[in-house]
Amino acid sequence: METRSSKRKRLLQAKSESQTAIDRITHLPDDVLRRILILLPIKTVAQTSVLSKRWKLLWSSFPDLDFTTVDPHCISCFCFNLCSGRPASIFPNPKTLNCISQTLGIRQRGADIRVLRFQARLGFSRLNGLIRSAIRHNVQELDMDVSTDDYFNVPRCVVMSESLKSLSLMFRPPGFRLPPSLKGGFQSLQSLSLSHMVFYKKPYLLDLFSGSAFPVLRKLTMDSCCGMKFLDVECRALEDLTIENCFQLHGLTVSGPRLEKLRVVSCFESSSDKSWVKIIAPKLRVIHWEHNAITEKSCLENLASMEEAFIGFFAIDEATTAEQYKSVSSVLSGLSQAHCLTLQAQCIQILSINHYSTISLHPFHNLKTLKLHTILDKNNIGGLLCLFRSSPTLHTLILKIITHFKAEKRKAWNKELWDHQSSSKEEQYWESRSETFKSFLQHLKVVKMEGLVESESEIGLIKFLLKHGMALQEMILCSGHCNSRDPVRRNEIRSQMMGFSWASSSAELAFR
Repeated sequence: METRSSKRKRLLQAKSESQTAIDRITHLPDDVLRRILILLPIKTVAQTSVLSKRWKLLWSSFPDLDFTTVDPHCISCFCFNLCSGRPASIFPNPKTLNCISQTLGIRQRGADIRVLRFQARLGFSRLNGLIRSAIRHNVQELDMDVSTDDYFNVPRCVVMSESLKSLSLMFRPPGFRLPPSLKGGFQSLQSLSLSHMVFYKKPYLLDLFSGSAFPVLRKLTMDSCCGMKFLDVECRALEDLTIENCFQLHGLTVSGPRLEKLRVVSCFESSSDKSWVKIIAPKLRVIHWEHNAITEKSCLENLASMEEAFIGFFAIDEATTAEQYKSVSSVLSGLSQAHCLTLQAQCIQILSINHYSTISLHPFHNLKTLKLHTILDKNNIGGLLCLFRSSPTLHTLILKIITHFKAEKRKAWNKELWDHQSSSKEEQYWESRSETFKSFLQHLKVVKMEGLVESESEIGLIKFLLKHGMALQEMILCSGHCNSRDPVRRNEIRSQMMGFSWASSSAELAFR
């Protein structure tokens, strides 16, 4: 049994050992400590500066300054006084220095900034001072999401910076302007993101990305740029290009020997009668073209490396011209080397229009996967036939059926449609034209149909593919949200479909 004296002695010894314990964290090298601090919110990193002189020096030379973890509504009032190390009021205080300016103000001379990222509402003079201070510290990545009262003119020191490798400028409306001359600028920039940039009455910006600027730019993103009617992108090192929400765009030229990814979403003015797009990119692998107005002319050249394409347009109407229909044909023909192609409903609709049927597409000899979003009815069968005929070696067909409101009202099971002795008009249509896409039927192995409501068009196509798909291995039928999925009904449908001979003996049918 432990006596009182021995217990007192043991406790005193333990207390003595704890007081002389080694501070293992402080003894770590500076580089290791910085790696640890990078994982913490910047407010926590700043609070470490009160621990000792060494920690204060670490903070004043900390390379990654990400202020987006600070509440943007209180960005002008940091909850910690960075100079004195004393707690500050959490409420806005006009006497409290802006936390970003304060951080840059105490920074060691020669301590370069690797990352500066912030979002705030700032006045012109303060924002201009922040940018110039960051450039003086050789910032490599500058990411700003700011709001100003009027157009902001980006200082020329940003353009001429030799250290800047990544620049993201996101200004809330009214936006910002670049300097009038970019000659010899952005020589080290590899990534550029521009949001709400103003092009009005700035003719010198028309050739912004086609001159001597941006010699090593690899990634470019443009979003909601105002007054941009024409854009010419010819950066030789560019690999990834994104253009979104540029509704006033009339003409787009993209030419890049290294371009691999292109994304254009919600662009082009629908009322323009002289709009055009031209793309020349021999290494382009992925293109995403969605919710864009149909241009009068389209030219896609030398896309020999195309792997994956997603194409969609605004809904067509009576004002859509024959030239625009031909333009869609040019877009699809330019993608003839694609391995995976996804088309939205408007593309199928355009291909199905009567006076357009005389225009044929270039064969998709490399196409292995075709994904179609469509209303499967008699009005769109012509477009499907055109695509089947142009896909001679297709492996997988995925139909995402957009349910027509009339079809949704019919929930009762029409047993006669599945009868092998009955034949709908749609099935007869497929039968009469089966020879025109025989190669398609000889290569097709997988069919997946999503959103089924068992309309005549759907059942007619299912029965036709089972009867003529000589290489078919699997057919997956996914019921729509308005349809019953009980196993009894599935077994009834399966037994009905087994009543006629299938072209492929190895085909399997699955319901989901």
